[in-house]
Amino acid sequence: MTEHPKHSGPHGENNNHPKPVIQAQHVVARSHLFTVESLEMEFSNGVKRTYERLASGGHGAVMMVPIDENDQVLLIREYGVGIEDYTLTLPKGAVDLGETIEQAANRELKEEIGRGAHDLHYLKSMSLSPSYMKSSIDIFVAQNLYEESLQGDEPEPLEVVPWPLSKLDELVNQADMTEGRAIAALYMAKAWLESDQGKAG
Repeated sequence: MTEHPKHSGPHGENNNHPKPVIQAQHVVARSHLFTVESLEMEFSNGVKRTYERLASGGHGAVMMVPIDENDQVLLIREYGVGIEDYTLTLPKGAVDLGETIEQAANRELKEEIGRGAHDLHYLKSMSLSPSYMKSSIDIFVAQNLYEESLQGDEPEPLEVVPWPLSKLDELVNQADMTEGRAIAALYMAKAWLESDQGKAG
């Protein structure tokens, strides 16, 4: 396992720009999945604004780039209700109460592609939509896979789609490859795997 790096600003330097002050915060709406918050903000130059955001819920989320013995990434094809269509993406899911992110990553792999991973390399924590959401997702490269399945909560079986990592540019140009965080994770994983550290691992 790799130690998770601390967040930093541009060029790896800590960002010391004064953060705006949250003067008031309250819940605007709530469903069984989402909580919408309103925040009254004052910036360091005195400008005040009201923002709304989706509050983070649960215990975090993980996304994995699983690489098999043939240097293929194992994608899944699943229905995305937000875009009302099927999309190619990476295995991912929520972290359950009491789980580490590594345990969650392995569980989700077993539920979604029927494989576990002996080796998980932590890449990065990504924000999803920083202007409107507080949530983030932790990205892993999963290697040395083994066969093991767990029952997941998907409404239908997920199709597993192997794709050669060497043909990543072709993959991201597929019409059904639309999820930005999955595309970013794939390019980060490819760069790491081609680095000295990735080759040594």
